[in-house]
Amino acid sequence: MALLGLNGYIVEVEADIGQTLPNFVILGLPDASLNEAKERIRSAAQNSGIPLSRRKITANLIPASLPKRGSGFDLAITMAVLRAAGDVRSTEGTVFLSELGLDGRLRPVRGILPAVMAAVRAGHHEIVVAQANVAEARLVPGAVVRGYKTLARLAFDFGAEPKDLALDYDPVEEEPISDADTADLAAPDLCDVSGQHDARRALEVAAAGAHHVLLCGPPGAGKTMLAERLPGLLPDLGDQEAMEVTAIHSLSAVQVASVHLLRRPPFENPHHSATAAAIIGGGSGLPRPGAASRAHRGVLFLDEAVKT
Repeated sequence: MALLGLNGYIVEVEADIGQTLPNFVILGLPDASLNEAKERIRSAAQNSGIPLSRRKITANLIPASLPKRGSGFDLAITMAVLRAAGDVRSTEGTVFLSELGLDGRLRPVRGILPAVMAAVRAGHHEIVVAQANVAEARLVPGAVVRGYKTLARLAFDFGAEPKDLALDYDPVEEEPISDADTADLAAPDLCDVSGQHDARRALEVAAAGAHHVLLCGPPGAGKTMLAERLPGLLPDLGDQEAMEVTAIHSLSAVQVASVHLLRRPPFENPHHSATAAAIIGGGSGLPRPGAASRAHRGVLFLDEAVKT
């Protein structure tokens, strides 16, 4: 899966093993981190007991005109190469999303939720991810998710015979998500505010009509305290809205930690010295959402935004 913002595109990985001198080539507009996958894949396969062919390996990522970024293609390329060598059975129709460690462990990647959403929309329901990404991937209705800890165990389940390795890791069993799993921490409540009748009334009107609010007053008047309690007046997010918000936060996370849908409207309070990139978003490779995007369906509080 290739992500452009929140939009995901199916990438088909094909591999060919030639008769020429040993080499490993990745085609299809890979970035630097994806080009480095060649060494990660070779080491991971070797340490998993299923070494790659010593002949020339060519991996092509289709469509070739679509830029490919990140380490999330490691597992898909590995399985395509093993399939070309006849080490595993057909992997057609299965989506593989994971980074590989040199020791053969499957490592989590960010942006799993929008990637799985796009895969399901495209008709691919069989998803394989790292164990740490399982809970997030299973938030998508219709996705049949399998999580693994190691490449050896995954390849074994697809027909390979890893040698001299203990396959003591079982795939992660699916567990139903309970109501408690989808609960968010309670937001600050407006009942904590004493007085401020006009300001409280303004927040209630803003919450009811989805209006903007301008809070003016000297330091210590309670502007931040009031703003923090505005999300508590908003209703819980619906299924589609919660999926949108959780997908944005999945792209934002440095380490993937989404284990349930975010049902409460988010609250973002960037520092008054935050840069434009921090508020709007940006970055090289796969851009990260800024505070404005993370506040989608919620509240963006710009403290000291107006100066006199």
